[in-house]
Amino acid sequence: MDGTDAPNTFYLLLLLMLVGSSLVAMRLPLAKAARMALAWVAIFGATFALFSFRSEFSALGARLKAEAIGEPVVAGGELRIPMADDGHFWVDASVNGHEAPFLVDSGASVTTISRAIASEAGVETGIRVAMVETANGVVEMRPAHADRFDVGPIARTDFGIQVNEHDESNVLGMNFLSSLGSWRVEGNYLILKP
Repeated sequence: MDGTDAPNTFYLLLLLMLVGSSLVAMRLPLAKAARMALAWVAIFGATFALFSFRSEFSALGARLKAEAIGEPVVAGGELRIPMADDGHFWVDASVNGHEAPFLVDSGASVTTISRAIASEAGVETGIRVAMVETANGVVEMRPAHADRFDVGPIARTDFGIQVNEHDESNVLGMNFLSSLGSWRVEGNYLILKP
């Protein structure tokens, strides 16, 4: 114990003497006084634990909310996306301010949007066509760029995408995932870290 601990120790002893003397002055039976003292220790301990772990409890509350309503949660700079009932990870992303659901697919090289989303978001495609091998076979895609692409709090500008003329699905591919600091799956959550 150094010199800075002495005042704290003195105040703690003074507090214990005050509580102890008040219990003695009440002339309570020893068993009842011990139960009261233990109750107060438990109350102070619980209050201290709640105060000490308040950020963890708020993260737990956000996670419970995500489980209840199936929405992604931003916690500690990470975006936590719960697994959907179909066993996939779905996230709402914004293409030039137009929101749409995206299937997260680490097997897709490039993020792909439907022609309808491209039209709504004002994404221009050129005349160039790329033949892309997908799980459904070889498909024609048109390379393009989104001025802004947002997934929760994670934003990318001048983001390379492909426009699928023949499918209405939107796929979040590896070009987005590899731009992150890290991404991983923990249990039923996909965790994206900017």
